[in-house]
Amino acid sequence: MRPSTIRTTLSPFLKGTGTVPANRSFSASRQLRASNIKHAAVRRPDELQSYLLLSASTRKPLITLWTASYCPTCRVVEPLVQEVIESGIGEAEGGVNYCIVEYDSPDIMADGMGMTYMISSMPTLLSFDAQEAQTATKITDARKLGDREFLQEWIRTEARRGGNRGGGGGGGGVGGMGLLGGLFGSWRK
Repeated sequence: MRPSTIRTTLSPFLKGTGTVPANRSFSASRQLRASNIKHAAVRRPDELQSYLLLSASTRKPLITLWTASYCPTCRVVEPLVQEVIESGIGEAEGGVNYCIVEYDSPDIMADGMGMTYMISSMPTLLSFDAQEAQTATKITDARKLGDREFLQEWIRTEARRGGNRGGGGGGGGVGGMGLLGGLFGSWRK
């Protein structure tokens, strides 16, 4: 909703005569708090693409948990991640979208999505921001995925991205150089 503008004239109390125009903006709608959104499990590549587009349009990162039916650790981590997301962690920073990607689904495996997003182990927690996989912050360590405090801070950091493709307030690698900046040097003089 666009804010309405009221134009009024206020009589000056101190100097001279005449009127002073003043613009005051207000909105009749109340400020809504960002909320986390949980999507259905992904079993086909087009479902993930739809969630990526939705995430980009709302400027909220998409948190994906890659699991497989044969993975016992996934069955322990999945409810913990879901509970943390549903508890509202990250909403103060702008909110996140969340879904589970069933890696052993025939369509996901046939499409090679694991190779596309460098999924090498189960479970994997991977964030997407503005439709780009944030592989630098990907979590595959089961001990970290089972640590509630670590998950809460990771989700808050990802939520701070807010569609800006940044590191959620960080500098982008060691010394702010990014992933390959230290290898090839800087192009700026």
